[in-house]
Amino acid sequence: MTSVGVLGAGRMGLPVIRALVGAGHDVVAWDPDTVALARAASAGAAVADGVARAAASADLLVTVLPGVREAEGAMAEALPALRDGSLWLDLTSNDPRAVERIAGLAATRRIEVVGAPMGGGAAAALAGKLHFFVGGTESAVGRARPLLETLGTVDHVGEPVGAGYTAKLLANLLWFGQVVAVTEALLLGQSLGLSPAILRATLARSAGGSVFIDEYLDSLLDGDYLASFGIDRCVEELDILASLARDAAVPFELSALVGRLHREALERFGAVDGELLAAKLLEERAGRTLRR
Repeated sequence: MTSVGVLGAGRMGLPVIRALVGAGHDVVAWDPDTVALARAASAGAAVADGVARAAASADLLVTVLPGVREAEGAMAEALPALRDGSLWLDLTSNDPRAVERIAGLAATRRIEVVGAPMGGGAAAALAGKLHFFVGGTESAVGRARPLLETLGTVDHVGEPVGAGYTAKLLANLLWFGQVVAVTEALLLGQSLGLSPAILRATLARSAGGSVFIDEYLDSLLDGDYLASFGIDRCVEELDILASLARDAAVPFELSALVGRLHREALERFGAVDGELLAAKLLEERAGRTLRR
């Protein structure tokens, strides 16, 4: 691509910008935060003075925004400015229904849309090790693939543009559920005299093992509640899934409980960073902490 516009230069947007500049792309960035925009400039991107300017200069527009509300607001300005026949690549953890609505408007001007929410954090973006849950037509995904493969691996899960968002949300639902289930299991084990560290190793080798236990439980046992993602964003994703389940008229009882506990953690601790704050809430209620 001769020019890539990037909307969002925050926690994930900035490392994406660095990686794209490093791969030789001409990047034009925008962010509502002037400090973030200055960091993008330091990373080698040109900066735009507004959403429309960044979109108008791009052959491919990439959005890396915090959530649904921010993405919808940015695209309300960006879509009219995009060139006919260009491509919008959304890396936001978005609501599939919102993107499908925007994609319908984009199609009237032959603007293709690819939804590719990311798995992995800032370090993975810089290392080119993100995992993308991708939805979109073969044509659109083919256009986006070279850029995506600069940043990580591509898992094309379906032709509907919303398919990738749905897959990513479901993956996160299971992860959020494991946070709750594993924390409750360890709290019970600890209360019955088992060492959390020994129990962690035993569970990892058992039928109850999981990626959460293998890669993230050690953080909890060290008192680290993973400030890489806001608890309010966890709740936002869980609320989207609950709404999708209602629309589809499918059972969602256990998942609704997971959502309720995360919302109660949000109410208890506020809209702060901490993906494992539901675990902290359970620790408080048990009157004990899980440590080595």
